[in-house]
Amino acid sequence: MRARTLPRPPQRPPFGLLTQLLLALITLALLFRFGAFDPSVISRLGNLPAFVAEMLPPDPRPMPTLVLSMLETVMIAFAGTTIAVAFSVPLALLSTRSLFGPQVTVPLRFLLSAIRTVPAIIWALIFVVTVGFGPLAGVLGTAMYSTGYLSKLLYEAFDAVDREVLEAARVMRVGKLAEMRYVVIPEAANYILSQSLFMFEYNVRASAILGLVGAGGIGFYILSYIQVLDYRSLSTALLVLLAFVLGIDFVSSRVRRRFLPD
Repeated sequence: MRARTLPRPPQRPPFGLLTQLLLALITLALLFRFGAFDPSVISRLGNLPAFVAEMLPPDPRPMPTLVLSMLETVMIAFAGTTIAVAFSVPLALLSTRSLFGPQVTVPLRFLLSAIRTVPAIIWALIFVVTVGFGPLAGVLGTAMYSTGYLSKLLYEAFDAVDREVLEAARVMRVGKLAEMRYVVIPEAANYILSQSLFMFEYNVRASAILGLVGAGGIGFYILSYIQVLDYRSLSTALLVLLAFVLGIDFVSSRVRRRFLPD
């Protein structure tokens, strides 16, 4: 006879009704504080349909230039993400508490926190001043921010590796490097791939903004169209950006389905 499985008790929602009401009141108070209910602000929302009308129909003439600039944006994101992954894995390993003591992990975690505190666009601006305008500044800015962000995700995953597996490796006295290579990284390999793909998807979107500070990519043209009030070309640029983002999301989902278990 098959053992009967008892029904699982219903899980309580993470937030009770009182907490939800409190969050709603705080949000409404903040909206009021920021002027969302100001009659002048509400009246200006009527300009939105006129703005949308000026964006239609999209101007197809800048399409070739925009596609090339979007390809540059994707290349910036890819190069920045690849550099970030290469640096994040060893930095995350050194920041893992189950592998190293606080004299190593605490300073490194503080450094990584400081790195990711600075937004990618500010890093790009710093590198524009350092290496000049162009995609190289975008690559370095993307890589810097992504290293801080991705390292945190990875060292948390490495901390979650089964301690019994680590203890078994230590009983065999295989050494710290072997623990990292043959235990920690294989145990977290799927997570590394998943988060690397997520970081690339994020960086494609972020790199589109880096052009606003002269770091290359489609953001340069988006800013130019806004400055000269060419809203039809702006809508074309946004459609190109949307098409590439959807395409990358589709490819990433296929890669996840191929290499990552459900």
